[in-house]
Amino acid sequence: QVQLVESGGGLVQAGGSLRLSCAASGRTFSSAAMGWFRQAPGKEREFVAAISRSGSVRYYADSVKGRFTISRDNAEKTVYLQMNSLKPEDTAVYYCAAGVGARPRERSDYNFWGQGTQVTVSS
Repeated sequence: QVQLVESGGGLVQAGGSLRLSCAASGRTFSSAAMGWFRQAPGKEREFVAAISRSGSVRYYADSVKGRFTISRDNAEKTVYLQMNSLKPEDTAVYYCAAGVGARPRERSDYNFWGQGTQVTVSS
């Protein structure tokens, strides 16, 4: 079992930055791929970024590539999402997820989810 708790969300102006954190409990963190997803009002939850168990492979949605960076610290059982050059369309609830599937961009490959943290970008 893995429990995930996100933090770091908030209100920021367009062009600004935020760093999200996701703290995990449980012994299986280092064996799980980690992902960030987001859900805007009235929209489906969408993939943002993912990182492999070792941290050596990273995946990004086209909409955030070059602006967001995912990283992890297995010793601290924490995954991060550094978000730069934020845009109003990045406004959403951001969710951290852990999974062992082979498709890091697919929601269905993640078994554990956090409660989400709100990110609001004003224009």
